[in-house]
Amino acid sequence: MIIFDPAQLQTRIDELDALIGEPGFWDDQEQAVKVTAQRSRDARKLDLYAGLAAEVADAADLVQLLDDDPGLVDEVAQSVASLGARIDELEEGALFSGEYDGGPAVITISAGAGGTDAMDWVEMLLRMYLRWAERRGFAAKLLEASPGDEAGLKSVAVLVEGENAYGVMGAEKGVHRLVRLSPFDSAHRRHTAFARVEVTPWVDDDVAVEIDEGDLRIDTYRASGAGGQHVNKTDSAVRITHLPTGIVVQCQNERSQTSNKQTAMRVLKSRLVELELKKREEELAKVRGTSQENSFGSQIRSYVLHPYTMVNDHRTNRKDGDIQSVLDGDLDPFIREYLLRRTAGTVAES
Repeated sequence: MIIFDPAQLQTRIDELDALIGEPGFWDDQEQAVKVTAQRSRDARKLDLYAGLAAEVADAADLVQLLDDDPGLVDEVAQSVASLGARIDELEEGALFSGEYDGGPAVITISAGAGGTDAMDWVEMLLRMYLRWAERRGFAAKLLEASPGDEAGLKSVAVLVEGENAYGVMGAEKGVHRLVRLSPFDSAHRRHTAFARVEVTPWVDDDVAVEIDEGDLRIDTYRASGAGGQHVNKTDSAVRITHLPTGIVVQCQNERSQTSNKQTAMRVLKSRLVELELKKREEELAKVRGTSQENSFGSQIRSYVLHPYTMVNDHRTNRKDGDIQSVLDGDLDPFIREYLLRRTAGTVAES
């Protein structure tokens, strides 16, 4: 499979360079930002391909030298491992063709069944995704965090920015299940908790989404209670309810009510775009004769801490016994396998 045509990619970069060099290019700031961002993405792909080609050549030379110098075995092994990582990166980049796949994403995590354990689970998932983002060099910005009654968080929303952030994070949509001995149970019994992860594209302000002001209920409130560093305790927090769909978005990270409202409206627009994308997927699924179950009772992944330790992705059947590593952000193996199987059409139903 040809992931992309380097010559064609170079031609597109040259065309974008010519466009950027035209007089008046920067007069339209929003369009200019889009074009330069596309140019940067294409250049990174080409650089990655060039680096991969150079490493392949170097590895081939090392292999030829092995007969004369067996001591090069470790160096060859390191070279092959590096090649594997670059190939995975190049392969992953070829999986995204959606309109919003290359852009930022908003991750919203909400507590489900499980009471205090579920709220604690939300905070554990937040930590996992923040560490995962740091590993990949992504930027993460907290938009909203609603503290739990006793511990953890009822919900939290984070903006993640990086190469193909929305495309990559799409693998995490769904219900995540935690099984452990509850620290909130005086008898220390085993409890099961659920949290839903929603991922929406962070759309540009100029994206046309019809929102009737009469369909909105806007409330302002003061963030208070437990939550520690996650909560900005000011009177400027904003909650917007979109009455026709029941979608509720909140923002309290900014210092002013106006800024929080603007961010919340942008999150709402992103949620409505995601809702439309989901409708399209469901229509395509009907045409293909396939179903995509995403009910709250159908978890995509289980994290079991007792009576054994195991992370199990129910869509791909990938398992990992090192659950602490996963909770520390080592998610790429799960994400990549899901994306590859989804592209090949071999993802198991939840």
